[in-house]
Amino acid sequence: VYGATTCNQRHMSTYTPPPARYGGRHTVTLIPGDGIGPELANHVRELFRFCCVPVDFEVVNVDSTMASEDDINNAIMAIRRNGVALKGNIETNHNLPPSYKSRNNLLRTTLDLYANVMHCQSLPGVRTRHRNIDIMIIRENTEGEYSSLEHENVPGVVECLKIITRTKSLRIADYAFRMAREKGRRQVTAVHKANIMSLGDGLFLECCKEVASGYPEINFDSMIVDNTTMQLVSRPQQFDVMVMPNLYGNVVSNVCAGLVGGPGLVPGANYGEDYAVFETGTRNTGKSIANRNTANPTAMLLASCLLLDHLKLHAYASMIRRAILTTVTETRLHTADLGGQGSTSEVVQSIMNAVQSTGPRTLSI
Repeated sequence: VYGATTCNQRHMSTYTPPPARYGGRHTVTLIPGDGIGPELANHVRELFRFCCVPVDFEVVNVDSTMASEDDINNAIMAIRRNGVALKGNIETNHNLPPSYKSRNNLLRTTLDLYANVMHCQSLPGVRTRHRNIDIMIIRENTEGEYSSLEHENVPGVVECLKIITRTKSLRIADYAFRMAREKGRRQVTAVHKANIMSLGDGLFLECCKEVASGYPEINFDSMIVDNTTMQLVSRPQQFDVMVMPNLYGNVVSNVCAGLVGGPGLVPGANYGEDYAVFETGTRNTGKSIANRNTANPTAMLLASCLLLDHLKLHAYASMIRRAILTTVTETRLHTADLGGQGSTSEVVQSIMNAVQSTGPRTLSI
């Protein structure tokens, strides 16, 4: 069996992925999104066809400019039908009226995709200030400041509610510790602002401590979010697994992506009890470079590898991931964000060349 070893980047899921159908093939919802999303989605499809991956994509377009929620509801229905999705980033325009709901937030809350997982790891072929970074970021994905509850009862005074619940805090903390145990990690750090928000973040921190007591083999510590960002840019190697509420997770994941080379390199995953959605780790649309053939495809392609691992197509995931890493680290064919002059399509072609040179395209799983 070629490439059948399980890759150590595979993320834990809390449910059994949907079985293959229609002659051993899987159907996956594909949401191209905005900006560079559609072109990167096409490259994923191109690479999957080249590698003979037994996956069929059901494409569902979401129009971020529409006031109606019909399009995102269609996408949610498709994910419920297929159980799994790959998506590009969907723009949330802050100039739209307050009644407009973020398509990304609607998708994650409706499907209860409570755990956002992002693995930030140094790559040998990418020059960065820090080396040997290997951080797992676990972000609560469904509450906090993203609860979208804002009110302007008095002109010029806006009230924004931050929702923190014991149930969801315990759930995300347990997810982080279970992942740490499964991956052989030694430390979990809870990121918070309980010194100021003693009730909300205090509850989150209390839940993390409670869960930590059930995992005596894993060291637990906590860190205030402002100190966390300083420590990340000065000595990121001290962190192993990090768990945090929604907004802090957004900030920390972007900082960590920057530390290892930028948003074009890091994949992300959203897990719930029933569904999984894979995307780039940082939620940027890349609108300014759309349709220019200059975007770095690495993050989206690695997200597709996480998707394949989730579907237990480990040999295909291993083969594609190995080819991606060969292109990034050995051929040094880099896009502009990494200081290179390679185009998106040239990088994808190099990855296909690496696949072709390392083994057969028809695998026994």
